[in-house]
Amino acid sequence: MKRTILIAAGTLSIIFSGYAQDGYNPLSVRPVHTSDVMYQKTVTRALDLREKQNEPLFSRNNEITALIINGVIDGQIKAYTNDSLNTQVSVSDFYKKMQSPALASLPTDTVDLFLEYGENWRDVKKMFESEKYMARDLYQMEIKENVLFDKQQSKWVYDIQTITIYIPADHLLNTRGIQTVVASFSYKELAENLFKDNPKAIWYNVENDHENKNLADAFDLRLFSAYIIKVSNPQDLYLSDMYSDEQKGRMASNWSAEKLMEYEHNLWEF
Repeated sequence: MKRTILIAAGTLSIIFSGYAQDGYNPLSVRPVHTSDVMYQKTVTRALDLREKQNEPLFSRNNEITALIINGVIDGQIKAYTNDSLNTQVSVSDFYKKMQSPALASLPTDTVDLFLEYGENWRDVKKMFESEKYMARDLYQMEIKENVLFDKQQSKWVYDIQTITIYIPADHLLNTRGIQTVVASFSYKELAENLFKDNPKAIWYNVENDHENKNLADAFDLRLFSAYIIKVSNPQDLYLSDMYSDEQKGRMASNWSAEKLMEYEHNLWEF
């Protein structure tokens, strides 16, 4: 982990990567000062919105992906190329990411369209342009979070940093057959600019309609199912890159989750 040592007014401050000069992480909804962090790992989790436990995030006409897509189009939130949040994606480029790869092979010039498809070129163009991904097509997400222990409050903290939406590898429109990033988003921006006080930001309670929750509260309460696919490491590798087959990767995911749970449990023995 990179660090910069700053000497000011006779005091020595160690500012770790991810923390600003004031000692707080600017991506945190409830930031913990770096001097109060006794332990921290960055964990990436894969979330499939089709899973039963995740259905409340993906209820019909209240899909979290639809909310985020509309938030980008309306200018409420910013989209980024990846979870480093270094490069912003324009709205027009965001639209392009939502289109089927088949559309990329369509000639842009009307003359070329006519030469290739004849008198029906307009119908062909319309058909290709309709092949775009809708909110319910985007059921694969990743959550990157810092898992840390706040020694000041003696509290184990799950500090979500980013959410990334993917085009699923197994989707019929995805002719490439590989999982592709649509965009990444700052969770803090989502929570504060899009979820908070928004009647459309619904976590649907399947047992009791009166107990539907706001999406920000649902994430705070960890009301979702996701498995670990990456834990911060020197090579910045995913668990699937470290192991030879999918089964071992799944086992490593469970082992990583149990290891974090064991560490949290053992903290109370000190």
